[in-house]
Amino acid sequence: MKNKLHSFVSVVPGLLLCGAVTLAAYALEAAETRVFGRAWLESLVLAILLGTGVRTLHRLHQRFEPGIHVGAKLLLEIAVVLLGASVSAGALLENGLGLIAGIAGVVVVAILLSYFIGRGLGLPKKMAMLIACGNSICGNSAIAAVAPVIDADGKDVAASIAFTAVLGVVVVLGLPLLVGLLSFTPVEYGVFAGLTVYAVPQVLAATASVSAASVHIGTLVKLVRVLMLGPVVLVLSIVGRGSGRARPSLSHLVPWFIVGFLLLLAARSAGWIPQAALAPAHEAANFFTIMSMAALGLGVDARAVLRAGGKVASVVVLSLWGLGTVSFVLIRLLGV
Repeated sequence: MKNKLHSFVSVVPGLLLCGAVTLAAYALEAAETRVFGRAWLESLVLAILLGTGVRTLHRLHQRFEPGIHVGAKLLLEIAVVLLGASVSAGALLENGLGLIAGIAGVVVVAILLSYFIGRGLGLPKKMAMLIACGNSICGNSAIAAVAPVIDADGKDVAASIAFTAVLGVVVVLGLPLLVGLLSFTPVEYGVFAGLTVYAVPQVLAATASVSAASVHIGTLVKLVRVLMLGPVVLVLSIVGRGSGRARPSLSHLVPWFIVGFLLLLAARSAGWIPQAALAPAHEAANFFTIMSMAALGLGVDARAVLRAGGKVASVVVLSLWGLGTVSFVLIRLLGV
């Protein structure tokens, strides 16, 4: 009982800080609306920027770390689960099996492309594979799942995760600009975001400012992409079966929040969720997403880009560019 109480108390300072950043983001959005007549930067984006600014410019005390971690991970996962209540399975099925097959193809091509870019620029095999899987599937989660399977060095894992975390925030902030540049429809942009953004919750951040349709299709596409982690890790574990490498746990292959999202999606599709509960679920998902984005920002030191090294940075950026190109080609071929 004492341990549980201590664990609860330990997360309070960090969660309060996340809450303060969230309220500041809401206040700034309201101020924008009053001054300019509209919010050029929404609270979700402002929460990331404010959090990153605080973390980069001020050395946070260690007592804030547990709460920031919970905010960036657990609240984000809860938001994804709740989002399932506002999505119907028909949104993905309407686009046919061609899209699902295309997502799998994009992941395979992106892994191979990223790996050979890394090797071509002189990265070790294991680090190149970590970056390839992280870039092509689901960022840090994929890196964490693949690392024990390929027996990766801790320094390689740290370097891969450090730059992926920073670039993930940059992608979330910059991706909406492509809607006009590439003449995307809301659905096309949702598919593009789902294919290129690193983490499931970050898809919410990258699509929320565009449209609800972008959020829904982007999340569904991203979930299909994340589910590719299982087959990829399985293949890697079979390839290295004789080397005594660790077997991935089921929770690494299928995270709990994906299961929760799919269960709520199924319940919504079957009409089991009362209509009156849909709006509160959507609002709760939105609030948790913004608060978790504040936590995400508070966990990112922009100076980590410099510490990760130029070679790693080049590989990650080039890999992301390759992933974006392959995704754009798929969208144009399928005409979604």
